[in-house]
Amino acid sequence: YLGLTSTTGAYRPYLELVEQSARAVGLPSGAAGGLERRWPELSPWPDVVPALSALALPLAVVTNCSEVLGLAATARVGIRFDAVVTAETAGAYKPHPAPYRLACERLGHPPSQVAYVAGSPFDAEGALAHGFQVTWVNRLGDAVPPSLSGVRVVGSLAGWTP
Repeated sequence: YLGLTSTTGAYRPYLELVEQSARAVGLPSGAAGGLERRWPELSPWPDVVPALSALALPLAVVTNCSEVLGLAATARVGIRFDAVVTAETAGAYKPHPAPYRLACERLGHPPSQVAYVAGSPFDAEGALAHGFQVTWVNRLGDAVPPSLSGVRVVGSLAGWTP
């Protein structure tokens, strides 16, 4: 899925990409519908709310989800975001510049003044390429690609500060 969205560019319906990814790894037909039905069960990682709540900064989310699912996911976090940018609204998937640019516009800050917390190497590479101060939360302990050798990498947001 991450590989597919990182190379798709222009927005195609999110659940179509999820279904295509599911088929590619042998999941049964309808996997995307199952994800959509269970979306309300999503919860943030336990370290997310304390870390974000401790910040006295504007907060934004840049997600590859559809508008409906992106807003639902951010609502589940339970804190106020100053901007929520979805791939659907931006018209493209990360790492295309459009979602990152729109987040900066909505925050009123250039990328160089934004601490960007990425959840995948694809997202970290995209944010880095667009001039953000990037931290990659590498929860699975994946190998750090050479392209991210200068990026701050943490295993969780516990104790993290921008």
